[in-house]
Amino acid sequence: MAHTDTDSASSSSSSSSSSLAPNALAFMALCNEYCVALEHARESSSTELVDTMLRLLPRLYMTATDLKLVGLNDEAYIDSSLEEDFYEAIRCGVESVLGPDDTYLEVFEEDMKYSDTPIAASISEGLADIFQVLYNFLEMVKDAPDAIMEMALQAVKEDFESYWSRVLCNVLRALNHLRYSGGLDSDFDE
Repeated sequence: MAHTDTDSASSSSSSSSSSLAPNALAFMALCNEYCVALEHARESSSTELVDTMLRLLPRLYMTATDLKLVGLNDEAYIDSSLEEDFYEAIRCGVESVLGPDDTYLEVFEEDMKYSDTPIAASISEGLADIFQVLYNFLEMVKDAPDAIMEMALQAVKEDFESYWSRVLCNVLRALNHLRYSGGLDSDFDE
């Protein structure tokens, strides 16, 4: 469990005169908070997990959208450091908490326009896919100089625009449905 200290993402950049955009540190802290929440998902009830994700996902979306990039790099990338077993443990943890509520019908899938039958998707897989991106990002920026952080921020923003923003919105819609349709066994606190 790599991201149990919320200050770890911001401590490395606060020690130097940072050229990072003002919301970059806020984004890193949100990424860390998201990763920690999913690392501990098995310890949550389905109600707590859904509620936590409904608070974090919109904030991640807004903060990633508002990232201001300084000095764009044509070769921005993020190293992959998340092992498949850890990804699967995160996915299975969420799946076990949500149970049958993990599956939802996906209407924005590209293949949907060619299909006569609905396409099922998984909340746990969507959350784990986002976790993978954010975990890899945090691992890359941990104790990194500003130049590496800026490159990683650019790469995570580009990946957000091309991939995980869609995943986030789809999962958010499914979680919202669970929250407000009475789909979960336990009641939400109002």
